[in-house]
Amino acid sequence: MKKMKVCYQNNILTFHIVLLAFLAACEEKKETMVSPNIIYILADDMGYGDLSIMGQQKFSTPNIDKLAAEGMLFTQHYAGSPVCAPSRSALMTGLHTGHTPIRGNKEIQPEGQHPLPSSYLTIAEILTKAGYTTGLFGKWGLGYPGSEGEPLKRGFDTFYGYNCQRVAHNYYPTHLWDNNNKIIFQDNHGGNHVTYAPHLIQQETLKFIEVNKDRPFFAYVPTTIPHAKLEIPKNYLANYKDKLEPEKLTPENLQARPYDRIKNDQSRQNAHETFAAMVHVLDEQVGEIVAKVKELGLEENTIIMFTSDNGPHYEDGGDPDYFDSNGIYRGYKRDLYEGGIRVPMIARWPGKIAPGTQSDHLSAFWDVLPTMTEIAGIETPQKIDGISFLPTLLGENENQQKHDFLYWEFPAMGGRKALRIGKWKTVVYDLKTDNPKVPELYDIESDPSEENNIADQYPEIVEEALSMMRQQSTPSDIVDWRFDD
Repeated sequence: MKKMKVCYQNNILTFHIVLLAFLAACEEKKETMVSPNIIYILADDMGYGDLSIMGQQKFSTPNIDKLAAEGMLFTQHYAGSPVCAPSRSALMTGLHTGHTPIRGNKEIQPEGQHPLPSSYLTIAEILTKAGYTTGLFGKWGLGYPGSEGEPLKRGFDTFYGYNCQRVAHNYYPTHLWDNNNKIIFQDNHGGNHVTYAPHLIQQETLKFIEVNKDRPFFAYVPTTIPHAKLEIPKNYLANYKDKLEPEKLTPENLQARPYDRIKNDQSRQNAHETFAAMVHVLDEQVGEIVAKVKELGLEENTIIMFTSDNGPHYEDGGDPDYFDSNGIYRGYKRDLYEGGIRVPMIARWPGKIAPGTQSDHLSAFWDVLPTMTEIAGIETPQKIDGISFLPTLLGENENQQKHDFLYWEFPAMGGRKALRIGKWKTVVYDLKTDNPKVPELYDIESDPSEENNIADQYPEIVEEALSMMRQQSTPSDIVDWRFDD
């Protein structure tokens, strides 16, 4: 009898041990199943060389540099387009500009841009269906108020900022949007500079992270900095007073700046200092976002990405040549040369992304959607152009699928196309004019600055690229965005 009792007690003990082990395993599995938070910060018109970690000498970006030191820096990442709206459309839909519906900056009056059709899924819609809370803080540009493309109809639970790209040229606006509510700033009427929009937008960003700390969230932060026009509260200018050269306002200098709308000295006062100070504000805000995530204990369950929507601008006092904003690369905003579309990209995810790493993996904006769906552990939509770069982020390079090619088309400026296959990049300008330019070919590996056109040496590569361009360019519903080649 005593022997049976001991055996019974041993069985009970064994059962408890097994039960505790099972519960511990369940708890561990539960923890691993928590969907990671995603914060995507998109600078506006920041060039490849506008970060000190990328070689900027005239000002520093310590917080963004630290983001790279604690994560991964991509050296061959490309924007969706050389201008705002189509670049963001490629980002939201996972489609390059031969397929994504928004291919140019088509303006709608009195406010907004041509809407992203509801038939195209966005990152926000996909993540919302997967249980994410989604917020947009900054500039939208993919659908005027009340249209099918406005943020709250495209998967965002919360929106605070500028609906319209034109309105976003003013950093002291007379209004912003809080969801569907138009918030009026009377103190900015009459050209007064009182309420600085980037500060308000940053407050809402931090509040969103705080409020949603206990559930998975996606924070899309498309800041307007350092887009034109150049405006900053005066107290920030003190950091750069007498540290930067004044602009060279000669007729020749102005003539060489093709997209600059300002042609008088008065409007250019402190332009260099203002640009540097604006990047200073952006860098501060990136630091505040990282600090908020750390304060809330969310670091290991939050991936933060930072990039820019296209190359550097010349508008309203912008001076990319002085700042060497495009680094070694040729071209600016609106160009399909490297300077117009190659952008800095950083990803930080403690415990997942090895700190201080670099990757030359070839990637573009249309890869962000499948990367985010894989991060969230959800199904990626079919028939997109993007490829997830999550294996690269995790250091699993052997599992990283690679692009056969990257393709861009830009219907403005006479019509431009570019295609990169491995090291070869083909560029064609003025395709929508009566006198298309002769195709250009560059070996990006040996000639990253695109100084030596070698099209005559490799006609078969050029012909293959032109054929692929025609295949990738699907007809747009907008006549102005169509190519006839």
